[in-house]
Amino acid sequence: MKFSWKNCFRICFSVFILFLCMTYWDSVANILGVIVSTAAPLTLGLVIAYVLNILMSFYEKHYFAERSKPNSTSKKKRSASRLSSSAFVQKSRRPVCMVAAILTLLGIIVLVVGIVLPELTLCVKFLVSEIPPAIQKALDSEIAQKLLSADTIDQLEAIDWKSYLNKIAETLTTGIGSAVDAVFNVITSVISAVITVFVSIIFSIYLLSGKEKLLAQSKRLMRNYLKPNLNEKITHCFTVLNDCFHRYIVGQCLEAVILGLLCIIGMSVFRFPYAMMIGTLIGFTALIPVAGAFIGAAVGAIMIFTVSPLKALLFIIFVVVLQQLEGNIIYPKVVGSSLGLPALWVLAAVTIGGGLMGVMGMLIGVPIAAAVYRLIREDLNKREDVK
Repeated sequence: MKFSWKNCFRICFSVFILFLCMTYWDSVANILGVIVSTAAPLTLGLVIAYVLNILMSFYEKHYFAERSKPNSTSKKKRSASRLSSSAFVQKSRRPVCMVAAILTLLGIIVLVVGIVLPELTLCVKFLVSEIPPAIQKALDSEIAQKLLSADTIDQLEAIDWKSYLNKIAETLTTGIGSAVDAVFNVITSVISAVITVFVSIIFSIYLLSGKEKLLAQSKRLMRNYLKPNLNEKITHCFTVLNDCFHRYIVGQCLEAVILGLLCIIGMSVFRFPYAMMIGTLIGFTALIPVAGAFIGAAVGAIMIFTVSPLKALLFIIFVVVLQQLEGNIIYPKVVGSSLGLPALWVLAAVTIGGGLMGVMGMLIGVPIAAAVYRLIREDLNKREDVK
């Protein structure tokens, strides 16, 4: 870098700003907190708009879409092609598809609140009420008397299992609540939270209605205020992030639904107890990559164990076979190619994300890690090609 008074001024100014931030960090943190809280409706609106855009783009592709065979002489195809290019269809495509996307998202929220959450609540209550008697019954059995010493059995019996399970239930309830925090804000929060959600929805609708114009304006700003090389890199990073998040949201939601339904059907066929409850739990926990479905299966095995230890063992075998079938045959055909992130890094992303942000960190950690992994891999390939 060549020496110039302009570069020297930039360096001095940056050091001065850094010094102020370090010296008055409490004030800076308060200012940042106010900015974040003030921008909360806009941030939530961006999230809602991104999710709605996935549904809206799907509907727009199928709303009187152009036929792929223009040379066909079929009268029906020619009429459909004329209809898809008519002025009415072109003007109504965006509002119709946006309304369909909003209704679909509301339907999913109603389904989660009305079906999934009650089943999960029943599951937690069942664990709290049934596990302590089951543990006591296992300690009183002949096998436990032979395998464990008298002192060990006395120590295990002295443990207040119910209090521990209540603490675990509180943790699970808190985690589930943080995962669907937006839903609870709409239903049970105070007026300020309702206003925040309302403003966010309005903001997301404005974003979706003019997304092409906003995207063109953003590209124009970046093209005129950034260097071409930097503009290209930033645009590529956002493209990779968008692709990873889009694949992750669609893939994980489809996988969770498929796995939950298959589990409910299979458990009903083999007459396992608590089929609806355990299938819902496994489908919900499957949203967390790698470890999610195993967590749900472990809890389900414990629930079935209170009824029959043999059925619990058979259930574990059933879940392992089901996950192999779903992961190797059904998921690739329905969802397509995965994020391309090795299983080791998926597990690392889930662990680090969960430690930093809880359940929400587990959900967003994987697509972020996949984007970083892809960008680093592309950069390494370019450097190796140059050499």
